[in-house]
Amino acid sequence: MNKKQSPLLYVGLGVVLIVVVGLLIFLANQPKNDETSTQQTTQTSTQSSEPTGIDGKKTSQTSLDKLKLPQLNDTVGKDEAEVEIQTSAGNIKIKLFPKLAPLAVENFLTLAKEDYYKNNEFFRVIKNFMIQTGDPSNQGTGSKSVVNDNQPFATEISNQLYNIRGALSLANTGQANSSSSQFFIVQNAEDMSSQLSNFLRPSKIEDAYKKGGYPSLDGSYTVFGQVISGMDVVDKIASAEVETNSSGESSSPVKPEKITGIKVIKDWKF
Repeated sequence: MNKKQSPLLYVGLGVVLIVVVGLLIFLANQPKNDETSTQQTTQTSTQSSEPTGIDGKKTSQTSLDKLKLPQLNDTVGKDEAEVEIQTSAGNIKIKLFPKLAPLAVENFLTLAKEDYYKNNEFFRVIKNFMIQTGDPSNQGTGSKSVVNDNQPFATEISNQLYNIRGALSLANTGQANSSSSQFFIVQNAEDMSSQLSNFLRPSKIEDAYKKGGYPSLDGSYTVFGQVISGMDVVDKIASAEVETNSSGESSSPVKPEKITGIKVIKDWKF
């Protein structure tokens, strides 16, 4: 080998070395095998589809099925209150859940004792849905809060309470902190088990929806009570003849029933 050939030989060896090192670095940064890649994808998919309850928290069917569900019995417990809504169509007894919806129950009981609801009409009535009241103007434009510094308050969502038939819930505007005095009673008696959303619910609540209710309301409205007697009165009010209101909804009773008084049978101290 002569001296003129030596530089070319070194250059060639240098190029080969650079290529080999580059190839080793490239291979070192690749997934070890397809199984590893699939495993990572599966884990990501599982995490993103983990089930939640109506409160938005991750949960399981087993844990939900262990919850106490106070709406499913007519007994008024030690941690519950009771009222009788007296109406021109008859009386409706309701138990309230101050531990699970404290703002809603405190506001309702305080206003009831002040006769705020007296002569309020059931101004919005939709058969196979609900009956609504709680506005002295009887137009759906008025409301009152005596909690939260006299301001409308947040929706209180509990995974123990649902909009099954007979549920007492607060109306709101769809905006945050818009609950106050207006309330409705869920009246629908049709089987709604096929319309359950992607929320997980206790199995006994799913069964309850076979007897009526409105599951699409779950997670958006505060449930704070349950009718324990007088659903026949609720059905009577819901069956009233209605006419179209200014919004184009057929829900304004021609001869509206009204609240004549609310009797607090079992009070609650906050």
